[in-house]
Amino acid sequence: MTSHPLDPLDTDEFRSVRSILADAHGVGPGWRYCSIEMAEPSKAELAAFASDGTLPARRALVTLLESARNATHKAVVSLTDARVESFEHIPGVQANFTVDEFEECDRVLRAHPDVIAALARRGITDLDLVFMDTWTYGAAVMPPEYADRRLGWSDTWLRSEPGANPYAHPVSGLHCVIDVNTMELLRIEDSFDGPDGAIDPPEVMGEYVPSLIPERIRAQSRREPLSPLEITQPEGPSFTLDGNRLTWQNWSLRVGFNHREGMTLHTVTYRDGDRERSVAHRMSFAEMMVPYRDHCEDHYRRTAFDIGEWGLGFMTTSLELGCDCLGEIRYLDATLHDSAGEPYTITNAICIHEEDDAVLWKHVDHDAGAEVRRMRRLTVSFHVTVANYEYLVYWRFYTDGNIQCEVRATGIMVTTPIAPGAEHPHGTLVDERTYAPFHQHFLVARLDLDVDGTDNTVVMSETEAEPMGPDNPYGLSLVQRNIPLRTESQGRQDMNWASQRAWKVVNPNTVNGLGTHPAYKLVPGDAIPSMFDPASPIFARAEVIGHTLWVTPNRPDERWPAGEFVNQSAGDTGLGSWTKADRPIENTDVVLWYVFGVHHITRPEDWPVMPADTVSFWLKPFGFFDRNPSLDVAPSPGGHCHG
Repeated sequence: MTSHPLDPLDTDEFRSVRSILADAHGVGPGWRYCSIEMAEPSKAELAAFASDGTLPARRALVTLLESARNATHKAVVSLTDARVESFEHIPGVQANFTVDEFEECDRVLRAHPDVIAALARRGITDLDLVFMDTWTYGAAVMPPEYADRRLGWSDTWLRSEPGANPYAHPVSGLHCVIDVNTMELLRIEDSFDGPDGAIDPPEVMGEYVPSLIPERIRAQSRREPLSPLEITQPEGPSFTLDGNRLTWQNWSLRVGFNHREGMTLHTVTYRDGDRERSVAHRMSFAEMMVPYRDHCEDHYRRTAFDIGEWGLGFMTTSLELGCDCLGEIRYLDATLHDSAGEPYTITNAICIHEEDDAVLWKHVDHDAGAEVRRMRRLTVSFHVTVANYEYLVYWRFYTDGNIQCEVRATGIMVTTPIAPGAEHPHGTLVDERTYAPFHQHFLVARLDLDVDGTDNTVVMSETEAEPMGPDNPYGLSLVQRNIPLRTESQGRQDMNWASQRAWKVVNPNTVNGLGTHPAYKLVPGDAIPSMFDPASPIFARAEVIGHTLWVTPNRPDERWPAGEFVNQSAGDTGLGSWTKADRPIENTDVVLWYVFGVHHITRPEDWPVMPADTVSFWLKPFGFFDRNPSLDVAPSPGGHCHG
């Protein structure tokens, strides 16, 4: 067994799950393991473990697909007792897709004679250059005659030569519908057979690897190479990594990992003098919804739930020193499984390192001179590749008690060719007769904050200008309005730039040295509007994107904001359903769901590979400390940073 109850499942535990289910329920050939993850212990169990070393039972949560019956099952497996605690068929839902299914669809479709014939009519005969990219469906856009099947639909892409970028050359208007259980091609949707025929592919330059970029473009470059930039820490890093427990300066946390959320952060505390104070119990990303805002035949089905339908963990890539992370690095590997339940390891899945971040605080006194301290931050990161896009996730911990969450989106945009002179109102022209459709990336952070304890109240905080009058003759006065959110309906909140609205997670049961209540403040950033008609069937699948913030009471079975099973979903079984009960959220264990992202109005400068678009939000102490907690940061060695 692992050394701490929050450590992710290891290789032996994955294999034990498979063995136990094979013996108890005959799970084997004809079944797919869509997901296996650790059943996390409760806060009470973790408190008991911290107090007296009592180990909670080790369990695994398993989602299975019985392919022959198109049946989804959920199981709870006790690793402690080597038995199946529950095994339940969940009717009317589809489990998440697996990487194996994605790869199998590509192989099956490229080898199918009808697909080969459709490609040949377009003059495409070298199947080694063809790539079939299978997407999941939402119920509203599924072919109704196949509504009882596990369906995928495919895009088709063509490399210009071996090793070239497949996403540079879409085979527009050619889409396959496939039964993913039987790997049966159900039909081909082909504009070649339509009244307008297929669009002749334009000449585009979609390559980004230097050796494949045409000489005429390479010759235009006048950029001089940069001098080396080396970051060294001769005495090693300042943090300590003991298994999955990470400590640095006054921070302590545990790093987890699972198939759906990817990296998770647990039991985040800050040592304040002789007290170890809790800040957060668990932080992660719970959903990512990417709707393409173009109703043309190539894009109207293109609405991805990258976490619920696929899983960030399954798409996590290995990181490399000098490329993805720079400096004195420590890595954590991650163990996951394929659809047969066989474990595999993602080496260097998580990167941990320190970064200099310019000035922390500074003042120059006329007589005493300057006092300057430099900011240092601890960064914990992982990267995922979701087909054509990359998402780079960074959680940063600062010496002044701040936490920043940053996501960078990069990779390759989806494009579509157009006929000469045709309009493209739902995208931007990025190459010859080629446009990239507008789309949005909605990220949902699940924040289980425990500020100085479990019971907290979320307070909406905003600034108002007092009206001019006898007591405010110059119109200068600002006041701060703080409203406790007492029910879930009040906990549905929206960004308000005009009032600089933010939200404080307050512990009303204790006071700081100033006599006020300690808090951490969620400072919003990059919140974007959904821009959906409420009647839209696309919006109905993810009501979470309709608000910037949701606050709910903490329930162990409420983990997924658009529902547990979003593949082929018709409606939201997550926050949109839970909050109808309008439960109390005051002075209790609460979860904050923060929605932010990228409103991607595509640019020519995003082509053929997109410079990282960066979005973020902050968690900042607000009365958590009695004064600046970084007064004790030492001056930089060898510098003249103090008088």
